[in-house]
Amino acid sequence: MPELFGQSPTGLAVIALAAFLGGIVRGFSGFGTALIFLPIATRFLGPFGALIALTCMDVLGPLPTLRRAWVHADRADLARLLIGCAVVLPVGLLLLTQVDPDVFRYTVSLVTLLMLGVLVFGLRYRGRVRRGLVTGIGAAAGFLGGVAGIPGPAVILFYMSRPLPVETIRATILLFLFGFDFILFGYLTGMGQVTLPAALLGLALGLPCIAGNWLGAWLFNPDHERTYRHVAYFAIAVAALSGLPLWG
Repeated sequence: MPELFGQSPTGLAVIALAAFLGGIVRGFSGFGTALIFLPIATRFLGPFGALIALTCMDVLGPLPTLRRAWVHADRADLARLLIGCAVVLPVGLLLLTQVDPDVFRYTVSLVTLLMLGVLVFGLRYRGRVRRGLVTGIGAAAGFLGGVAGIPGPAVILFYMSRPLPVETIRATILLFLFGFDFILFGYLTGMGQVTLPAALLGLALGLPCIAGNWLGAWLFNPDHERTYRHVAYFAIAVAALSGLPLWG
C-alpha cells in the first residue's frame, strides 16, 4: 500500500487517533496531548520525529480555546514558568541526543505512569509558594520536556496542589504548554532536527487535534471536574502502557 509522510495507512490512522484523543483530553483538562500522543507516536516516528510532529500540531490544536484561557490564566506565574523552562530545556534536549530510541520510549511511558500515580493518589505540594519556586517548576518542566518530551508533569502536579479555581489551573497549564511548543520548536530548529516530512505531518495532525480540542472544550464543565479528571487519567494510562517497547 502507498505510504504518506513515510508511514503506512495503518500507522497514520493510529497516529491521527492519538492526536484526536490527546486533543480531547487537553480541551477539557488543559493538559494531556503529549502524555497521550508521544507514547504512541514515538513507536512510528522515533523520538525527534514525534517531538516535531507534536510541536507542530500542538500549536494548532489549542487555538479554539486560547482566548478563554487567557482570561482565566495566572499570567504572572505563566511568565515565570516559561522563563525557567526556556533556560533549562536545552539541557534535556542535549541528553535526548545521547540516548537510544527505546530508552526514550521507556522514559516517556514510565514518567507518564509515575505522574498518573501521583495524581490518582492525591499527592500534593503543601509548602509556601514563592516566585522562585514557580520559576524552578518551569525549569523542571523544561528538563522533562527536553529529555522525555513531557513538560507537563511538574507544572500539573504543582497546580493541582494549589487552592485555585479549576478554570485558572486549566488555563495556566494550557497556555504554558502552548508557549513551550514555540520554545521547543525554536531549539529543535537550531539543532537541525526539524525535517520537512515530520513538520508537514504535524501540521496535518493539527486537524484531528483541533477537532479534539474543540470537542473537549465543549464538554468541559467546572461542575463535573472529577468526572473529567478520571476520563483523562484513564486515557493517559492506556497511552502510556501502549507506548512501552515491550509491544514491539
